[in-house]
Amino acid sequence: MSKKTLNKDNLTALGAERLADLLLEVSTGSADIKRRLRLELSHNVGPTELARDVRKRLVSIRKSTSFVGWRKRKSLIKDLNTQVDMITEKIAPEAPTEALDLLWQFIELAPSVYERVDDSRGDVGDVFRAAVLRFEDIGPRAVLDPMALASRVWDALRDNGYGEFDGIIGLLAPTLGEDGLQALKDLVEAYREMPAEASQDDHEALRFLRDLRGDSGNYVSDQKDRLIKMCLQEIAEAQGDTDAYIAQYSAHDLARPDIAAEVAQLLLSQGEAKEALKTLTEADLCGRAFGQKDWDVAYIACLIALDRIDEVQSYRWERFSKTLNPDLLRDYLKVLPDFDDIEAEDKAKALALDFENLHLALIFFLDWPDLTCAARLIESRSEELDGDLYHILTPGAEALREKHPLAAVLLWRAMIDHALTEGRSTRYGHAADHLMDCAAVDDMISDYGAFASHLSYLEDLRTRHDRKTSFWQRVH
Repeated sequence: MSKKTLNKDNLTALGAERLADLLLEVSTGSADIKRRLRLELSHNVGPTELARDVRKRLVSIRKSTSFVGWRKRKSLIKDLNTQVDMITEKIAPEAPTEALDLLWQFIELAPSVYERVDDSRGDVGDVFRAAVLRFEDIGPRAVLDPMALASRVWDALRDNGYGEFDGIIGLLAPTLGEDGLQALKDLVEAYREMPAEASQDDHEALRFLRDLRGDSGNYVSDQKDRLIKMCLQEIAEAQGDTDAYIAQYSAHDLARPDIAAEVAQLLLSQGEAKEALKTLTEADLCGRAFGQKDWDVAYIACLIALDRIDEVQSYRWERFSKTLNPDLLRDYLKVLPDFDDIEAEDKAKALALDFENLHLALIFFLDWPDLTCAARLIESRSEELDGDLYHILTPGAEALREKHPLAAVLLWRAMIDHALTEGRSTRYGHAADHLMDCAAVDDMISDYGAFASHLSYLEDLRTRHDRKTSFWQRVH
Protein backbone atom coordinates (compact mmCIF):
# COMPACT_ATOMS: atom_id res chain seq x y z
CA MET A 1 0.00 0.00 0.00
CA SER A 2 1.28 3.49 -0.86
CA LYS A 3 2.82 5.51 1.95
CA LYS A 4 0.66 8.41 0.74
CA THR A 5 -2.60 6.58 1.49
CA LEU A 6 -4.61 8.19 4.28
CA ASN A 7 -4.62 5.55 6.99
CA LYS A 8 -3.68 5.27 10.65
CA ASP A 9 -0.19 3.83 10.08
CA ASN A 10 0.88 6.45 7.58
CA LEU A 11 -0.41 9.32 9.71
CA THR A 12 1.26 7.91 12.82
CA ALA A 13 4.55 7.92 10.92
CA LEU A 14 4.33 11.71 10.64
CA GLY A 15 4.98 12.04 14.35
CA ALA A 16 3.03 13.72 17.14
CA GLU A 17 4.49 17.19 16.63
CA ARG A 18 3.73 17.27 12.90
CA LEU A 19 0.21 15.96 13.45
CA ALA A 20 -0.40 18.61 16.11
CA ASP A 21 0.65 21.32 13.65
CA LEU A 22 -1.65 19.89 10.99
CA LEU A 23 -4.62 19.72 13.39
CA LEU A 24 -4.13 23.34 14.38
CA GLU A 25 -3.96 24.26 10.72
CA VAL A 26 -7.09 22.41 9.60
CA SER A 27 -9.04 23.63 12.66
CA THR A 28 -8.56 27.25 11.66
CA GLY A 29 -11.96 28.57 10.67
CA SER A 30 -13.75 25.34 11.67
CA ALA A 31 -15.75 25.59 14.88
CA ASP A 32 -16.67 21.90 14.66
CA ILE A 33 -13.07 20.69 14.55
CA LYS A 34 -11.97 23.10 17.29
CA ARG A 35 -14.84 21.96 19.51
CA ARG A 36 -13.94 18.30 18.96
CA LEU A 37 -10.25 18.90 19.70
CA ARG A 38 -11.09 20.70 22.94
CA LEU A 39 -13.31 17.79 24.00
CA GLU A 40 -10.50 15.33 23.32
CA LEU A 41 -8.12 17.47 25.38
CA SER A 42 -10.67 17.57 28.20
CA HIS A 43 -10.99 13.79 28.08
CA ASN A 44 -7.23 13.56 28.36
CA VAL A 45 -7.50 15.44 31.67
CA GLY A 46 -10.23 13.11 32.93
CA PRO A 47 -13.95 12.23 32.65
CA THR A 48 -14.95 14.93 35.15
CA GLU A 49 -13.39 17.66 33.02
CA LEU A 50 -14.92 16.25 29.85
CA ALA A 51 -18.32 16.03 31.53
CA ARG A 52 -18.06 19.70 32.48
CA ASP A 53 -17.38 20.71 28.87
CA VAL A 54 -20.17 18.50 27.49
CA ARG A 55 -22.60 19.98 29.98
CA LYS A 56 -21.63 23.47 28.84
CA ARG A 57 -22.21 22.51 25.23
CA LEU A 58 -25.64 21.05 26.01
CA VAL A 59 -26.62 24.29 27.72
CA SER A 60 -25.43 26.23 24.68
CA ILE A 61 -27.48 24.07 22.30
CA ARG A 62 -30.54 24.43 24.52
CA LYS A 63 -30.26 28.24 24.60
CA SER A 64 -29.86 28.55 20.84
CA THR A 65 -32.95 29.87 19.06
CA SER A 66 -31.70 30.33 15.50
CA PHE A 67 -33.37 28.26 12.77
CA VAL A 68 -31.15 25.55 11.31
CA GLY A 69 -31.43 25.56 7.51
CA TRP A 70 -30.49 22.70 5.22
CA ARG A 71 -26.95 24.03 4.83
CA LYS A 72 -26.29 23.70 8.56
CA ARG A 73 -28.24 20.48 9.11
CA LYS A 74 -25.23 18.19 8.71
CA SER A 75 -23.18 20.32 11.09
CA LEU A 76 -25.94 20.14 13.73
CA ILE A 77 -26.26 16.36 13.37
CA LYS A 78 -22.50 15.98 13.64
CA ASP A 79 -22.42 18.14 16.77
CA LEU A 80 -25.24 16.16 18.39
CA ASN A 81 -23.58 12.85 17.56
CA THR A 82 -20.30 14.12 18.97
CA GLN A 83 -21.94 14.92 22.31
CA VAL A 84 -23.55 11.48 22.45
CA ASP A 85 -20.23 9.81 21.65
CA MET A 86 -18.44 11.80 24.36
CA ILE A 87 -21.10 10.79 26.89
CA THR A 88 -21.45 7.13 25.99
CA GLU A 89 -17.94 6.23 24.80
CA LYS A 90 -15.66 8.51 26.80
CA ILE A 91 -17.43 9.37 30.06
CA ALA A 92 -19.64 6.33 30.69
CA PRO A 93 -16.83 3.73 31.05
CA GLU A 94 -15.28 5.62 33.99
CA ALA A 95 -18.19 7.70 35.33
CA PRO A 96 -21.49 5.97 34.43
CA THR A 97 -23.59 7.94 36.94
CA GLU A 98 -22.39 11.23 35.50
CA ALA A 99 -22.88 9.88 31.98
CA LEU A 100 -26.49 8.87 32.66
CA ASP A 101 -27.29 12.36 33.93
CA LEU A 102 -25.66 13.93 30.86
CA LEU A 103 -27.48 11.58 28.54
CA TRP A 104 -30.75 12.54 30.21
CA GLN A 105 -29.98 16.22 29.65
CA PHE A 106 -29.14 15.44 26.04
CA ILE A 107 -32.52 13.76 25.43
CA GLU A 108 -34.22 16.75 27.05
CA LEU A 109 -32.75 18.89 24.27
CA ALA A 110 -34.96 17.19 21.67
CA PRO A 111 -37.99 19.55 21.85
CA SER A 112 -35.89 22.72 21.56
CA VAL A 113 -33.92 21.24 18.65
CA TYR A 114 -37.02 19.99 16.80
CA GLU A 115 -38.62 23.40 17.09
CA ARG A 116 -35.83 25.10 15.15
CA VAL A 117 -35.07 22.57 12.43
CA ASP A 118 -37.06 20.99 9.61
CA ASP A 119 -36.68 17.29 10.36
CA SER A 120 -38.93 15.98 7.57
CA ARG A 121 -36.16 13.52 6.64
CA GLY A 122 -36.00 12.27 10.22
CA ASP A 123 -32.21 12.31 10.47
CA VAL A 124 -32.15 14.66 13.47
CA GLY A 125 -34.73 12.51 15.22
CA ASP A 126 -32.60 9.45 14.47
CA VAL A 127 -29.85 10.91 16.67
CA PHE A 128 -32.17 11.20 19.65
CA ARG A 129 -33.85 7.83 19.03
CA ALA A 130 -30.46 6.13 18.94
CA ALA A 131 -29.23 8.04 21.99
CA VAL A 132 -32.14 7.08 24.24
CA LEU A 133 -31.35 3.40 23.65
CA ARG A 134 -28.00 3.90 25.38
CA PHE A 135 -29.75 4.17 28.76
CA GLU A 136 -30.00 0.40 28.68
CA ASP A 137 -26.18 0.09 28.63
CA ILE A 138 -25.32 2.85 31.07
CA GLY A 139 -28.16 2.47 33.59
CA PRO A 140 -27.08 -0.78 35.30
CA ARG A 141 -23.61 0.65 35.97
CA ALA A 142 -24.84 3.93 37.43
CA VAL A 143 -25.32 4.41 41.17
CA LEU A 144 -28.83 5.81 41.55
CA ASP A 145 -31.65 6.01 44.08
CA PRO A 146 -34.48 3.94 42.55
CA MET A 147 -37.13 6.20 44.10
CA ALA A 148 -35.54 9.37 42.72
CA LEU A 149 -35.11 7.72 39.31
CA ALA A 150 -38.77 6.63 39.29
CA SER A 151 -39.80 10.23 39.94
CA ARG A 152 -37.51 11.46 37.18
CA VAL A 153 -38.89 8.93 34.70
CA TRP A 154 -42.46 9.89 35.57
CA ASP A 155 -41.76 13.61 35.14
CA ALA A 156 -40.18 12.93 31.75
CA LEU A 157 -43.13 10.87 30.53
CA ARG A 158 -45.65 13.48 31.58
CA ASP A 159 -43.80 16.05 29.47
CA ASN A 160 -43.01 13.80 26.52
CA GLY A 161 -44.49 15.97 23.79
CA TYR A 162 -42.19 14.77 21.01
CA GLY A 163 -41.96 11.19 22.20
CA GLU A 164 -38.29 11.69 23.01
CA PHE A 165 -38.56 9.49 26.12
CA ASP A 166 -40.64 6.74 24.51
CA GLY A 167 -39.58 3.32 25.82
CA ILE A 168 -37.66 4.74 28.78
CA ILE A 169 -39.39 2.45 31.32
CA GLY A 170 -38.24 -0.73 29.61
CA LEU A 171 -34.76 0.66 28.99
CA LEU A 172 -34.28 1.59 32.64
CA ALA A 173 -36.22 -1.31 34.19
CA PRO A 174 -33.05 -3.13 35.37
CA THR A 175 -31.80 0.13 36.90
CA LEU A 176 -35.12 0.87 38.60
CA GLY A 177 -35.38 -2.64 39.99
CA GLU A 178 -38.53 -3.92 41.68
CA ASP A 179 -38.58 -1.06 44.20
CA GLY A 180 -38.23 1.59 41.52
CA LEU A 181 -40.83 0.01 39.25
CA GLN A 182 -43.28 -0.21 42.15
CA ALA A 183 -42.61 3.43 43.04
CA LEU A 184 -43.24 4.42 39.43
CA LYS A 185 -46.44 2.38 39.41
CA ASP A 186 -47.59 4.15 42.58
CA LEU A 187 -46.99 7.54 40.92
CA VAL A 188 -49.02 6.50 37.88
CA GLU A 189 -51.87 5.15 40.03
CA ALA A 190 -51.92 8.36 42.08
CA TYR A 191 -52.11 10.35 38.85
CA ARG A 192 -55.07 8.23 37.76
CA GLU A 193 -57.02 9.45 40.78
CA MET A 194 -56.34 13.11 39.99
CA PRO A 195 -58.87 15.03 37.85
CA ALA A 196 -57.80 15.72 34.28
CA GLU A 197 -56.96 19.39 33.74
CA ALA A 198 -56.84 21.20 30.43
CA SER A 199 -53.34 22.24 29.42
CA GLN A 200 -52.58 25.95 29.58
CA ASP A 201 -50.79 25.49 26.25
CA ASP A 202 -53.88 24.06 24.57
CA HIS A 203 -54.33 26.51 21.69
CA GLU A 204 -57.78 27.93 21.03
CA ALA A 205 -57.60 26.74 17.40
CA LEU A 206 -57.06 23.14 18.55
CA ARG A 207 -60.02 23.37 20.90
CA PHE A 208 -62.13 24.73 18.02
CA LEU A 209 -61.19 21.79 15.77
CA ARG A 210 -62.07 19.34 18.53
CA ASP A 211 -65.42 21.09 18.94
CA LEU A 212 -66.11 20.48 15.25
CA ARG A 213 -65.29 16.80 15.67
CA GLY A 214 -67.41 16.63 18.80
CA ASP A 215 -64.63 15.32 21.03
CA SER A 216 -63.55 18.49 22.84
CA GLY A 217 -64.86 17.28 26.17
CA ASN A 218 -62.92 14.02 26.10
CA TYR A 219 -59.56 15.00 24.63
CA VAL A 220 -57.67 15.80 27.83
CA SER A 221 -59.16 12.82 29.63
CA ASP A 222 -58.34 10.50 26.71
CA GLN A 223 -54.80 11.82 26.58
CA LYS A 224 -54.40 11.13 30.28
CA ASP A 225 -55.86 7.63 29.93
CA ARG A 226 -53.44 6.82 27.10
CA LEU A 227 -50.46 7.89 29.18
CA ILE A 228 -51.60 5.83 32.17
CA LYS A 229 -52.25 2.75 30.03
CA MET A 230 -48.89 3.03 28.28
CA CYS A 231 -46.97 3.42 31.54
CA LEU A 232 -48.73 0.63 33.40
CA GLN A 233 -48.31 -1.74 30.45
CA GLU A 234 -44.61 -0.99 30.17
CA ILE A 235 -44.20 -1.52 33.91
CA ALA A 236 -46.11 -4.80 33.71
CA GLU A 237 -43.98 -5.91 30.77
CA ALA A 238 -40.81 -5.07 32.70
CA GLN A 239 -42.10 -7.06 35.68
CA GLY A 240 -43.16 -9.97 33.50
CA ASP A 241 -46.76 -9.59 34.69
CA THR A 242 -48.85 -10.58 31.65
CA ASP A 243 -52.15 -10.35 33.53
CA ALA A 244 -51.44 -6.77 34.61
CA TYR A 245 -50.49 -5.89 31.04
CA ILE A 246 -53.73 -7.30 29.62
CA ALA A 247 -55.80 -5.70 32.38
CA GLN A 248 -55.05 -2.25 30.95
CA TYR A 249 -57.14 -3.02 27.87
CA SER A 250 -60.83 -2.21 28.02
CA ALA A 251 -63.55 -4.32 26.43
CA HIS A 252 -63.65 -1.75 23.62
CA ASP A 253 -59.89 -2.19 23.09
CA LEU A 254 -60.19 -5.96 22.98
CA ALA A 255 -62.81 -5.71 20.24
CA ARG A 256 -60.07 -4.47 17.90
CA PRO A 257 -58.53 -7.35 15.90
CA ASP A 258 -54.95 -6.11 16.33
CA ILE A 259 -55.24 -5.80 20.12
CA ALA A 260 -57.13 -9.08 20.41
CA ALA A 261 -54.30 -10.73 18.45
CA GLU A 262 -51.66 -9.23 20.73
CA VAL A 263 -53.46 -10.38 23.86
CA ALA A 264 -54.08 -13.83 22.41
CA GLN A 265 -50.36 -14.26 21.70
CA LEU A 266 -49.55 -13.26 25.27
CA LEU A 267 -52.05 -15.79 26.60
CA LEU A 268 -50.61 -18.45 24.31
CA SER A 269 -47.15 -17.78 25.71
CA GLN A 270 -48.60 -18.69 29.10
CA GLY A 271 -50.18 -21.87 27.78
CA GLU A 272 -53.73 -20.49 27.91
CA ALA A 273 -54.78 -21.49 24.39
CA LYS A 274 -58.53 -21.72 25.12
CA GLU A 275 -58.63 -18.28 26.72
CA ALA A 276 -56.59 -16.90 23.81
CA LEU A 277 -59.05 -18.36 21.30
CA LYS A 278 -61.96 -16.92 23.27
CA THR A 279 -60.36 -13.47 23.15
CA LEU A 280 -60.00 -13.71 19.38
CA THR A 281 -63.51 -14.94 18.68
CA GLU A 282 -64.98 -12.09 20.74
CA ALA A 283 -63.21 -9.44 18.63
CA ASP A 284 -65.19 -7.43 16.10
CA LEU A 285 -64.03 -8.43 12.61
CA CYS A 286 -66.88 -6.77 10.73
CA GLY A 287 -65.49 -4.25 8.29
CA ARG A 288 -62.11 -4.09 10.04
CA ALA A 289 -59.25 -4.79 7.65
CA PHE A 290 -56.68 -3.31 10.04
CA GLY A 291 -55.25 -6.03 12.24
CA GLN A 292 -56.84 -8.89 10.31
CA LYS A 293 -53.48 -10.37 9.30
CA ASP A 294 -52.25 -10.42 12.92
CA TRP A 295 -55.60 -11.86 13.99
CA ASP A 296 -55.25 -14.65 11.43
CA VAL A 297 -51.77 -15.54 12.68
CA ALA A 298 -52.94 -15.65 16.29
CA TYR A 299 -56.07 -17.61 15.43
CA ILE A 300 -54.11 -20.26 13.56
CA ALA A 301 -51.59 -20.45 16.41
CA CYS A 302 -54.45 -21.09 18.86
CA LEU A 303 -55.91 -23.87 16.73
CA ILE A 304 -52.49 -25.48 16.40
CA ALA A 305 -51.97 -25.29 20.18
CA LEU A 306 -55.31 -27.03 20.60
CA ASP A 307 -54.33 -29.67 18.00
CA ARG A 308 -57.25 -28.76 15.72
CA ILE A 309 -55.23 -29.24 12.54
CA ASP A 310 -58.17 -29.88 10.20
CA GLU A 311 -59.63 -26.53 11.21
CA VAL A 312 -56.24 -24.90 10.74
CA GLN A 313 -56.02 -26.18 7.16
CA SER A 314 -59.58 -25.19 6.40
CA TYR A 315 -59.00 -21.68 7.71
CA ARG A 316 -55.69 -21.28 5.88
CA TRP A 317 -57.35 -22.11 2.57
CA GLU A 318 -60.35 -19.92 3.31
CA ARG A 319 -58.16 -16.90 4.08
CA PHE A 320 -55.85 -17.55 1.14
CA SER A 321 -58.86 -17.64 -1.16
CA LYS A 322 -59.79 -14.15 0.02
CA THR A 323 -56.35 -12.54 0.37
CA LEU A 324 -53.87 -14.52 -1.81
CA ASN A 325 -51.46 -14.32 1.10
CA PRO A 326 -48.57 -16.55 -0.03
CA ASP A 327 -47.51 -17.35 3.54
CA LEU A 328 -50.88 -18.93 4.21
CA LEU A 329 -50.56 -21.08 1.10
CA ARG A 330 -47.02 -22.17 1.94
CA ASP A 331 -48.10 -23.27 5.41
CA TYR A 332 -51.15 -25.01 3.95
CA LEU A 333 -49.06 -26.98 1.46
CA LYS A 334 -46.47 -28.07 4.04
CA VAL A 335 -49.08 -30.15 5.88
CA LEU A 336 -50.36 -31.97 2.79
CA PRO A 337 -49.06 -35.39 1.70
CA ASP A 338 -46.81 -35.72 -1.36
CA PHE A 339 -48.58 -35.12 -4.68
CA ASP A 340 -51.60 -33.64 -2.88
CA ASP A 341 -49.55 -30.50 -2.38
CA ILE A 342 -48.88 -30.23 -6.13
CA GLU A 343 -52.58 -30.52 -6.92
CA ALA A 344 -53.41 -27.91 -4.25
CA GLU A 345 -50.77 -25.53 -5.57
CA ASP A 346 -52.20 -25.79 -9.09
CA LYS A 347 -55.66 -25.11 -7.69
CA ALA A 348 -54.33 -22.04 -5.84
CA LYS A 349 -52.72 -20.66 -8.99
CA ALA A 350 -55.90 -21.20 -10.99
CA LEU A 351 -57.79 -19.29 -8.30
CA ALA A 352 -55.24 -16.45 -8.47
CA LEU A 353 -55.49 -16.20 -12.26
CA ASP A 354 -59.23 -15.51 -11.93
CA PHE A 355 -58.97 -13.46 -8.73
CA GLU A 356 -61.09 -10.32 -8.76
CA ASN A 357 -58.21 -8.03 -7.80
CA LEU A 358 -55.70 -8.35 -10.63
CA HIS A 359 -52.96 -6.51 -8.76
CA LEU A 360 -53.15 -8.71 -5.67
CA ALA A 361 -52.88 -11.69 -7.99
CA LEU A 362 -49.82 -10.15 -9.67
CA ILE A 363 -48.18 -9.57 -6.30
CA PHE A 364 -48.87 -13.21 -5.39
CA PHE A 365 -47.27 -14.62 -8.54
CA LEU A 366 -44.24 -12.34 -8.24
CA ASP A 367 -43.77 -13.32 -4.61
CA TRP A 368 -44.36 -17.07 -5.05
CA PRO A 369 -42.62 -16.81 -7.57
CA ASP A 370 -44.22 -18.01 -10.79
CA LEU A 371 -43.30 -15.56 -13.55
CA THR A 372 -44.99 -17.67 -16.23
CA CYS A 373 -48.34 -17.34 -14.47
CA ALA A 374 -47.65 -13.66 -13.83
CA ALA A 375 -47.12 -13.10 -17.55
CA ARG A 376 -50.23 -15.12 -18.39
CA LEU A 377 -52.26 -13.02 -15.93
CA ILE A 378 -51.04 -9.75 -17.44
CA GLU A 379 -51.51 -10.77 -21.06
CA SER A 380 -55.03 -12.11 -20.46
CA ARG A 381 -56.23 -9.17 -18.35
CA SER A 382 -54.11 -6.23 -19.50
CA GLU A 383 -57.15 -3.94 -19.77
CA GLU A 384 -57.53 -4.13 -15.98
CA LEU A 385 -54.04 -2.82 -15.21
CA ASP A 386 -53.96 0.40 -13.19
CA GLY A 387 -50.96 2.43 -14.32
CA ASP A 388 -51.13 4.49 -11.14
CA LEU A 389 -49.92 1.49 -9.11
CA TYR A 390 -46.32 2.01 -10.21
CA HIS A 391 -44.99 0.60 -6.92
CA ILE A 392 -46.37 -2.77 -8.08
CA LEU A 393 -45.97 -2.53 -11.85
CA THR A 394 -42.40 -1.19 -11.94
CA PRO A 395 -40.76 -4.05 -9.99
CA GLY A 396 -43.08 -6.46 -11.77
CA ALA A 397 -41.84 -5.30 -15.17
CA GLU A 398 -38.21 -5.59 -14.07
CA ALA A 399 -38.80 -9.15 -12.86
CA LEU A 400 -40.47 -10.12 -16.15
CA ARG A 401 -38.39 -8.26 -18.76
CA GLU A 402 -35.82 -11.00 -19.36
CA LYS A 403 -37.99 -14.10 -19.79
CA HIS A 404 -41.40 -12.52 -20.41
CA PRO A 405 -40.72 -9.22 -22.23
CA LEU A 406 -44.23 -8.85 -23.66
CA ALA A 407 -45.77 -8.91 -20.19
CA ALA A 408 -43.16 -6.37 -19.04
CA VAL A 409 -44.04 -4.11 -22.00
CA LEU A 410 -47.74 -4.23 -21.08
CA LEU A 411 -46.91 -3.08 -17.55
CA TRP A 412 -44.72 -0.25 -18.83
CA ARG A 413 -47.41 0.82 -21.31
CA ALA A 414 -50.02 0.91 -18.54
CA MET A 415 -47.84 3.33 -16.55
CA ILE A 416 -47.03 5.44 -19.63
CA ASP A 417 -50.68 5.71 -20.64
CA HIS A 418 -51.75 6.67 -17.14
CA ALA A 419 -49.08 9.37 -16.77
CA LEU A 420 -49.92 10.97 -20.13
CA THR A 421 -53.70 10.59 -20.04
CA GLU A 422 -53.91 12.03 -16.52
CA GLY A 423 -51.31 14.73 -17.25
CA ARG A 424 -49.03 13.61 -14.42
CA SER A 425 -46.09 15.78 -15.42
CA THR A 426 -44.08 14.71 -12.37
CA ARG A 427 -44.12 11.17 -13.79
CA TYR A 428 -43.11 12.09 -17.33
CA GLY A 429 -39.46 11.28 -16.64
CA HIS A 430 -40.38 7.78 -15.47
CA ALA A 431 -42.79 7.36 -18.37
CA ALA A 432 -40.05 8.28 -20.84
CA ASP A 433 -37.76 5.71 -19.21
CA HIS A 434 -40.49 3.10 -19.52
CA LEU A 435 -40.94 3.92 -23.21
CA MET A 436 -37.22 3.40 -23.76
CA ASP A 437 -37.47 0.11 -21.87
CA CYS A 438 -40.19 -0.94 -24.32
CA ALA A 439 -37.87 -0.14 -27.22
CA ALA A 440 -34.98 -2.01 -25.59
CA VAL A 441 -36.89 -5.31 -25.41
CA ASP A 442 -38.69 -4.94 -28.76
CA ASP A 443 -36.30 -7.26 -30.61
CA MET A 444 -36.88 -9.92 -27.93
CA ILE A 445 -40.58 -10.13 -28.82
CA SER A 446 -41.19 -12.16 -31.96
CA ASP A 447 -44.98 -11.91 -31.79
CA TYR A 448 -47.07 -9.24 -30.09
CA GLY A 449 -50.20 -11.27 -30.76
CA ALA A 450 -53.33 -9.17 -30.25
CA PHE A 451 -51.29 -6.25 -28.92
CA ALA A 452 -49.83 -3.39 -30.98
CA SER A 453 -46.19 -3.64 -31.96
CA HIS A 454 -43.78 -1.16 -30.49
CA LEU A 455 -43.78 1.07 -33.57
CA SER A 456 -47.58 1.02 -33.80
CA TYR A 457 -47.89 1.85 -30.10
CA LEU A 458 -45.36 4.67 -30.46
CA GLU A 459 -47.22 6.18 -33.42
CA ASP A 460 -50.52 5.99 -31.58
CA LEU A 461 -48.94 7.56 -28.51
CA ARG A 462 -47.66 10.49 -30.58
CA THR A 463 -51.09 10.95 -32.13
CA ARG A 464 -52.91 10.93 -28.81
CA HIS A 465 -50.42 13.01 -26.86
CA ASP A 466 -48.60 15.11 -29.44
CA ARG A 467 -49.00 18.25 -27.30
CA LYS A 468 -47.23 16.75 -24.26
CA THR A 469 -43.96 18.39 -25.35
CA SER A 470 -42.37 18.16 -21.90
CA PHE A 471 -42.74 14.39 -22.18
CA TRP A 472 -41.43 14.02 -25.71
CA GLN A 473 -38.41 16.15 -24.88
CA ARG A 474 -37.36 13.43 -22.46
CA VAL A 475 -37.63 10.63 -25.02
CA HIS A 476 -34.34 9.92 -26.78
